[in-house]
Amino acid sequence: MTSGPWTLLDGIGVLVTNDPDIGVGRLGLLRDAALLLGDGVVQWVGSSGREPHADNVFRLDLDGRTVLPGFVDSHTHPVFAGDRAEEFASRMAGQPYTAGGIRSTIAATRAATDAELNATATRLVTEARRSGTTTIECKSGYGQTVADELRSLRLAAAHTPETTLLAAHVTPPEFDGRTDDYVRMVIEEMIPACAPHAKWIDVFCERGAFDADQCRAVLSAGVAAGMVPRVHGNQLGPGEGVRIAVETGAASVDHVTHTSADDIAALADSTTVATLLPGAEFSTRETYPNSRRLLDSGVTVAVATDCNPGTSYTTSMPLCIALAVREMHMSPDEAVWSATAGGAHALRRNDIGVLRPGCRADVIALDAPSHVHLAYRPGVHLVSHVWKDGIRL
Repeated sequence: MTSGPWTLLDGIGVLVTNDPDIGVGRLGLLRDAALLLGDGVVQWVGSSGREPHADNVFRLDLDGRTVLPGFVDSHTHPVFAGDRAEEFASRMAGQPYTAGGIRSTIAATRAATDAELNATATRLVTEARRSGTTTIECKSGYGQTVADELRSLRLAAAHTPETTLLAAHVTPPEFDGRTDDYVRMVIEEMIPACAPHAKWIDVFCERGAFDADQCRAVLSAGVAAGMVPRVHGNQLGPGEGVRIAVETGAASVDHVTHTSADDIAALADSTTVATLLPGAEFSTRETYPNSRRLLDSGVTVAVATDCNPGTSYTTSMPLCIALAVREMHMSPDEAVWSATAGGAHALRRNDIGVLRPGCRADVIALDAPSHVHLAYRPGVHLVSHVWKDGIRL
C-alpha cells in the first residue's frame, strides 16, 4: 500500500465507527484502536499496532482520546442578517413563541449586502467546525423574493453541497392575506430560478405558516424541478407535517414535537427520518419531544441544531446531544448515533456519519475517555481535533 501523505491516528482509547460489522454494538465500538486516513477517505480501521504498511504516513498518537465520525448537522439556517436577542429575552420572561418573528429576520436579510450575509454564514459554519460538525445542511428562507432566495442559496453553496430552498417559510409581508398568491409565485418563479442551486426543497407545514395543500403543491413542484423534499412539521402542535412528509417521500421531517400514534406508525413504515431539534425547545421553552416513542417504534432519528437567529441560535452539536439525552430521554449511545449516522440518513448519505473503509475521512477526537462525556459534561468543549476529508482543520 503506497500513497500519501496519509495520516495514521493511533492510540485511540475508544473508536466509534457506527458500523456493527467492525466493532461492538450499534456504535461499532473498538478499544485500543487505530484509523488510517488517505486520499480523503478512511483507508483502514482496526486494532492499534495492526495497521497495514503505507509509505509517507504521518502518525499521530491520540493518547487514549475518543474518536468518532464528524457530526452531521442536517438542519440549519445560517444565511441571515439581524439579531433577535430581545425576542429571546421576552420568551424567557414568559411570552409564548409564534412563527411571526421570522419576518424581522426577512427584513434584515433583504437589506443586507452579500458580504454581510456571507460573513455571518462563514462565522457560524466555522463555529460549527470547531465543535466537531463536518457536514452541514444550509437552508434559504429569509429572503422570500426570487433574487434574495437565489443569493442565499449561492452563498450557502460556498459552504456545503447540502443546500435547501425553504421559500415556503412564512408568508412575506407584501403577501399578507394572499398566501395562495405567494405559493403560486414560489411554484411558478422561485423554484425554476433556484432549483439549479438547491439539492432539497423544504416547507414549514404549521399553523401560522402553510397548510397541507399549499405544502404539497410546493413540494410537488420542487420534485418536478429535481429537488428532494424535506418538511418542517408538528412543531407548534399536532398537524399534517408528518403525513405530508411520508406521502411525498421526504428525506426527513424536522421538529416532530407533537406526534400522534398514527404519525409514529407512518414514520416507522417509511424511509423518512424524524429529525429532533432540541435547541429549539431549549430556546422557546416549548415541550421537548419524547424520543422514546419514536425510537421504540423503530423510527430512524436524527439530531440537529436548527441554527437560526430566532429560536435556536446555536451551532453546537455537543449541546444538542446533551439536551437530547437529558430532555428527550435518549441514551448517550442513541444521541451520538443520531448526531452522526442519523444525520447522514436524513441527508440520504452513506459516505458520512460512519468510519469504515471507503467513507469520507470526516473524524473528530475528544479530550474524553468515551463518547458518553458529550452528555456527561455538558457545556465543556471536548473536541480537540477535527479532520474533514482527511485534512486537519
